[in-house]
Amino acid sequence: MNVRFLDMGDRAFTIELDSAINPRAKARVASLDAALSAAGLDGITGTTQAFRSLTVHYDPLRARRADIQAGIEGLLDDIDATPEATPTRWALPISYDEADAPDLDAVARATGVSPDQVVEIHAGCEFLVYMLGFLPGFPFMGDLPDRLHVPRRAEPRVRVPSGSVAITGSLSAIYPWESPGGWNLIGRCPVPLFDVTRSAPALLAANDRVCFQPVTAAEAIRIEKAIRGGEVSPDSFREVVTA
Repeated sequence: MNVRFLDMGDRAFTIELDSAINPRAKARVASLDAALSAAGLDGITGTTQAFRSLTVHYDPLRARRADIQAGIEGLLDDIDATPEATPTRWALPISYDEADAPDLDAVARATGVSPDQVVEIHAGCEFLVYMLGFLPGFPFMGDLPDRLHVPRRAEPRVRVPSGSVAITGSLSAIYPWESPGGWNLIGRCPVPLFDVTRSAPALLAANDRVCFQPVTAAEAIRIEKAIRGGEVSPDSFREVVTA
């Protein structure tokens, strides 16, 4: 295993576990994170998972970086054998209505399939949440089938509506906030992905699985209003996979 330790200032370093982005690399990141949590190495204050690396935050007044790295190196040989924790699976509603999917036709033209086929392929995927980043709660999810791979838009939008479901390359994502963005918008999810009043503000987490359940635009609006009014909880779209 070719592992690199990269400094990030005097309170963190990144452990790069692979050179590729794929589910196996992500599984190794998750396994190392779990092993670190179980080991309880002194001085570690937190960890952050990414596509193929794990960033370790530590308190230099409690432990030396060299000692922490030595402890981590002692865990590396076993991470491939560590069984993956039971993932959390989400079935999130999505509207592929024309008003919610301004780039759907362009994606269809670019990939040589019909708009209905784009919807069928995207809704037929179970996505792995590789990491959260860019915006609070923004999930980078893979792996989109090759036939739907498209580059980012040549001209990014100044405003992407919150809840927009987008694709680029092998990834899909949901914009939790209105923001600039250059990904291709093919739908809208009415479930909020970030809420500061929750104990865990981000709805999704690294290693979660996400499936999309198509609904009409009217149904998406109804779900959004029900969540806002407290009649429906975002957690109702979660189920724990047991097998």
